[in-house]
Amino acid sequence: MLNKMKSLVPFAALFAVIILASCQTAAVRPMMEPVKTAEADRGMVVSVTMQSSHVGREILAQGGNAVDAAVATAFALAVTWPEAGNIAGGGFMMIAAEGEPVCIDYRETAPGAATRRMYDADASRHDYRAVGVPGTVAGLALAHERFGRLPWRDLVAPAVGLARDGFTIDQWQAYSMNAVLEKVEQEGNLLTANLKRVYGKPNGSYWKRGDTLRLPELARSLELIAEQGPSAFYSGEIADQIVADMERHGGLITREDLAGYRAIIRTPIHGTFQGYDVYGPPPPSSGGVTLVLALNILEALQLDRTDRYSADNTHKIVEAMRRAFRDRAAYLGDPDFVEIPSHLT
Repeated sequence: MLNKMKSLVPFAALFAVIILASCQTAAVRPMMEPVKTAEADRGMVVSVTMQSSHVGREILAQGGNAVDAAVATAFALAVTWPEAGNIAGGGFMMIAAEGEPVCIDYRETAPGAATRRMYDADASRHDYRAVGVPGTVAGLALAHERFGRLPWRDLVAPAVGLARDGFTIDQWQAYSMNAVLEKVEQEGNLLTANLKRVYGKPNGSYWKRGDTLRLPELARSLELIAEQGPSAFYSGEIADQIVADMERHGGLITREDLAGYRAIIRTPIHGTFQGYDVYGPPPPSSGGVTLVLALNILEALQLDRTDRYSADNTHKIVEAMRRAFRDRAAYLGDPDFVEIPSHLT
């Protein structure tokens, strides 16, 4: 039986997945499959893995609403798509609730000990100091509290089962993990050692389609979250181990950082385009502002005068995006620290 200190996924392994997932690799990329279409009249769940989409669909079938399905799918992705789905990450959730849409902001935040100049010169951005205070668990819990219908435990339980009992991986999941594991062979530090221990194939070979991946430590973490809610992550056993790991390896996250984290309900960015209302996440996300800014430019350029894929239209779209991203770089940031001009949208 695993002892207490080994019963949860090491925070370093969760962090290392984020850092290494985009690295170049010699792993063979699968061939793209033909586009598939589906129709539904009551609801649909789309995610990057089949297992997670099935979890969301089953939640709808059990009488859950869209937020229930989104929460369950997100936790399942933390198991089935470690490249991006992650309980140690953060994000934004747009919800078309009754009345005006809302956005739940659960982006990671800087630890209290972070400084403005901590990455001057050659300071590494791939060590424990680079980890932000995670928001995913708090954000999903807030979404469920305000808008969910089914019990919290029922939404986390499918992810627990996937991690504990294992699931059959497809060619894309195999490729994703092999790409990272090939890279970490060259690293040889604590971060990559933990990642190899958790996500490496037991016999040391490459993952392939049809293999079974089991993550018993992650199952234990998710079990605690299912039973105790977000407090397990931010002030309970998981928090204790995160802080202990940070203290051992020079990280900045403290108990106060974790206990003080709060997800926030924000008013979305709102624009219009050719008679349609467009909503997007507000700062600290740059998505909503940049999208509305580009669409405002494009609406004035009357793209429907020529063919959709004409050289003229393509040029206008590229130039509108270029200007929108220039303003994104110049003006956008965390509204707690930066005053963002209103003229952008």
